[in-house]
Amino acid sequence: MEQARTSRKKCVHCPGRHEHTGGNPGGCVPSVQQTGQIAAARPRSRPARRVMRAGGANTYGYVRVSTREQKEDRQLIALREMEVPEKNIFLDKQSGKNFERPQYQRLVRRMKKDDLLYIKSIDRLGRNYEEILEQWRALTKEKGVDIVVLDMPLLDTRRGKDLMGTFIADLVLQILSFVAQNERENIRKRQAEGIAAAKARGVRFGRPSQALPDNFYLIHKAWREKSITLPQAARACEMPIGTFYAKARKLEELSSMIRSSKRLSSERG
Repeated sequence: MEQARTSRKKCVHCPGRHEHTGGNPGGCVPSVQQTGQIAAARPRSRPARRVMRAGGANTYGYVRVSTREQKEDRQLIALREMEVPEKNIFLDKQSGKNFERPQYQRLVRRMKKDDLLYIKSIDRLGRNYEEILEQWRALTKEKGVDIVVLDMPLLDTRRGKDLMGTFIADLVLQILSFVAQNERENIRKRQAEGIAAAKARGVRFGRPSQALPDNFYLIHKAWREKSITLPQAARACEMPIGTFYAKARKLEELSSMIRSSKRLSSERG
């Protein structure tokens, strides 16, 4: 009787009392009800909260693609994973040869000290070596903004603010900026070589020239005689004003060349 009392003790694994098997508290088998009590008693894991920037600072993201045909989805996904608010993501569809981009300029004007800027890779910031370094210095040193390059963890100004950390970050930045500009120059070189090779094969670039309408010569003559205005002449030929004017100039230059050629021929004769 005394042994039965001593074997029935409060279990360390659940809130209820039950008899341990073999006198071993670690070998108990809780009932279904006790199992539910154990699960309820365990602290539940909470999702990680985004750490707020000190002093009411904001988090921003910058996205850039070179043309309107390119997709920015990959960059946007990376920024959303960092919980950058949609309203704080700025997108430019423009070349990275310089920083005269409307959305980038808006972003720079909005950011203030202790704000955080995420970019997917350094070439999304730009492709001009000297201007990348200048913009990086202006943002981090003059405005006091932190920058994180997601594809290059070493380029995170929140870390390593001592002399060695700054030296490493500056070194990596200079290398990547050089690579970005070098790649841009290589792209331009490959494009030029491709265009030259295509022209050698007889490929013609640009829109095909359209034949002049049947009434073009009469309308052109009336316009030159000031019988009608330029907009009236363009409408009569069903052309934009700029197109009509360009074709009229080309016709006049061709006519002038023909007259000059005839005059030279008559003088030699």
